Amino acid sequence: MAQTRTPANSARSRRGAGSYDERRIKLAESALRTLGELGYARTSLREIAANSEFSHGVVHYYFRDKTELIVFCVKHYKTQCMHRYDSVVEDSSTAEGLLTGFAEKLVQTLTEEPSMHRLWYDLRSQSMFQEELREDVYDIDRGLEDMIWRVVTRYADLSGGRPLVESRAAYTMFDGIFESALRDFIADRAGAIEWIKEQVATLLPAFCSPPSVPESK
Repeated sequence: MAQTRTPANSARSRRGAGSYDERRIKLAESALRTLGELGYARTSLREIAANSEFSHGVVHYYFRDKTELIVFCVKHYKTQCMHRYDSVVEDSSTAEGLLTGFAEKLVQTLTEEPSMHRLWYDLRSQSMFQEELREDVYDIDRGLEDMIWRVVTRYADLSGGRPLVESRAAYTMFDGIFESALRDFIADRAGAIEWIKEQVATLLPAFCSPPSVPESK
């Protein structure tokens, strides 16, 4: 019996994996605005195509269904987000500077890209009902956890202390704070920006022990 080849396999064999992946990324970037506005449940491949430069046939050629496209889009966006904080971690020379830089980055992404973060939380909620989403959502969560942990451990180094919480706990608390501020910002409630800055200034030092005092001889 002749083997049936998927569009992904045939695309790679004809043009190479590089061009195939580049095309998928371009499609994903084009689709993100529609996905962010409508969310997971209300978006179809046809609707994404209607609001982009690509035809429905082209979108369906590179992504077998809506779930694959949305997961790819969110992973692509969140991977970029994870590395936005690298410069803050690497360039900060004081604990106070890291606090300020981290808070400013959170505020920037909150205010400039709320629809993208809303899509992520939508997808993560859907993963509780759709098993096919769980592994990808788990991978994104672990990447974000690693990002937060780099900030926490760098703060501990700069302040002369050590982390008092594990990475998962630190991520869970900051993620909850960010999601709460996001809801307030989307609903146009006052105080979201100031509140998230206050939480960073309070929590990050609380996650680390105070500087150790050298023993007197």
